[in-house]
Amino acid sequence: MESIVYLLVDKNFFKKTRILDGGMGQEILNRGVKPHGTIWGATALLHKKYHKIVVEAHLDFINAGAEVIVTNSFGSRKRRLIENNLEKKFVELNTTAGKLAVKAVKKSKKKILIAGSLPPQNFTYFADLGSDIKFIKDSFYRQAKCLNPFVDFFYLDVMSSLKECEIAIKSIAPLNKKILIGIHVRENGKLPSGENFITVVKKLEKYKPLGVITSCVSIEHLETVIKDVKKIKIPFGFKINAFQHIPAGWKPDSNNPKVQLGKRIDLTPQKFLKICSKFNKAGAKIIGGCCEVTPAHIRKLKKLIK
Repeated sequence: MESIVYLLVDKNFFKKTRILDGGMGQEILNRGVKPHGTIWGATALLHKKYHKIVVEAHLDFINAGAEVIVTNSFGSRKRRLIENNLEKKFVELNTTAGKLAVKAVKKSKKKILIAGSLPPQNFTYFADLGSDIKFIKDSFYRQAKCLNPFVDFFYLDVMSSLKECEIAIKSIAPLNKKILIGIHVRENGKLPSGENFITVVKKLEKYKPLGVITSCVSIEHLETVIKDVKKIKIPFGFKINAFQHIPAGWKPDSNNPKVQLGKRIDLTPQKFLKICSKFNKAGAKIIGGCCEVTPAHIRKLKKLIK
């Protein structure tokens, strides 16, 4: 089964305002999926009884106005599966993530693009890739290979250093598919690696990605980089999260991120629109949400493309 919209992608796709989806992982947990260990939302891939929830969540984001949906593969990276004794399910779970996204697009009968989520292959929000770089390279490639038949482009989801971005880009290069680069930003416009966001983006421009976004970023941290958006030569955007706080050095040692990260109640759909409108006027073209951002939030963004 191949993606039904692959030929629509071109290098200029994100040069006009485009709406992405919200936080798939948290959305399906909030809809009743009980997380298995630290694979979180990927639990919905593990049990067939949850597949309908994944498709319905994708559809709700599409019907809310998302032009791009992201596969539910963030939690099905190899390292997380290994630590939960599920390594043998690697191909099955990632293939299922792709199939369910395609199923949702077909049901919608709309021209929607599918982005294959390739998360950090070590810990999320960590610049440290560990000592086994070969494992990181292999994990990026193998996950991308599983998703490849079903997606229109790959989304490097929450990268924490220039090194991590470049390893991912080079690892999946043999698949010859376009990429959107998502970079996590913390205080003062810096990545967890301590590198400056704009400096990293300028070094990534040579790879000619579809665009670059701040990924799973708080409103406050996005504020610190948006002022420099005019320095970026490729399309820029963001996926804002609605977590209360991501502590420095936090690792996913809970069976549900909500336990430690919380949910901010001030980010209502109306406030989300106001913030996104402000950043859109400042030059951001790729606009969406991440953890705890719902279809109700995304629905408000339709006003940005009228």
